[in-house]
Amino acid sequence: MALFRIMTTVGGNSLERFVSLLLALTSLLLVRAEPGWTQTYPVKPIRIVTTEVGSATEIVARMIAQKLSPTLGQQLIIDNRGIIAGEIVSRAVPDGYTLLSYGSPLWLSPLMRDVPYDPVADFAPITLTAAAPNILVVHPSLPARSVKELIALAKARPGELNYASSSTGGSPHLAGELFKVMAKVNIVRVPYKGAGPALIALMGGELQLMFPAAGAVTPYVKAGKLRALATTSLEPSPLAPGLPTMAAAGLPGYETASLLGVFAPARTPAAIVSKLHREIAQTLRSTEIRERLFALGMEAVGSTPEQTAATINGEIAKWSRLIKEAGIRE
Repeated sequence: MALFRIMTTVGGNSLERFVSLLLALTSLLLVRAEPGWTQTYPVKPIRIVTTEVGSATEIVARMIAQKLSPTLGQQLIIDNRGIIAGEIVSRAVPDGYTLLSYGSPLWLSPLMRDVPYDPVADFAPITLTAAAPNILVVHPSLPARSVKELIALAKARPGELNYASSSTGGSPHLAGELFKVMAKVNIVRVPYKGAGPALIALMGGELQLMFPAAGAVTPYVKAGKLRALATTSLEPSPLAPGLPTMAAAGLPGYETASLLGVFAPARTPAAIVSKLHREIAQTLRSTEIRERLFALGMEAVGSTPEQTAATINGEIAKWSRLIKEAGIRE
């Protein structure tokens, strides 16, 4: 009767949210009531919510699901939900049967726009799955063959050099903004709807430089259509053999990368998080997965939940100041 009085005082969407919360709580209590449920997990299919079909996070999720299903004895279902994937998982029952495969935008987007979740409080990190550094490339006509030469050229011609980027707040954009700040140069961002159009414009000489993902730009560098100057990873990357890091080439401390990971809703039992980490990390260590990721321009990671959380907190601290000072909004 008391429950009825509460429900009748709530209208519209609020009623729907109330009912959803009630069902989620009931489901969680029933699951927790099963004896030894964390030891027998999983006993039903696991859903991995991710972004659009063909995205890096979706491709990695499918790789993991394919290898992990036989190990866990359950089907892993990929659920493409696009930009709302994070919101869906943040509200899911924390029982280990709804996971999230997402990338850096999960914790960077909240720095640039309002989102209906907290990137730290609403998720339990399981592992980082892959990392992809950016590559600083320039048009071959530009008289700069090193990072130091590019910085000197930019300082000699303030406001004249343009850099291409794709989505606002994406890795190529933030890499360019970090370069501006650390090198103390005035270069102008030219936004494009995607990395493909941006690279085409760069190769056509419409602008001078860009920080695309290694996998996207390597073929053009090998073909001589673009000149690579450095990789944005902190250590030399096998994805860009022979290239110095930005840090070693003149900007100590410079580092950017696109990171991908797997997450569970907050309050998912530690035993389940630990088991998922152990199995996913083992999958990422397989030669097959590492080679498939490498072919796509990514390196396998497999960090612990604690390392993943520390990395995300570090990323938020690092980028929040730059994003605020640069006035970046999605």
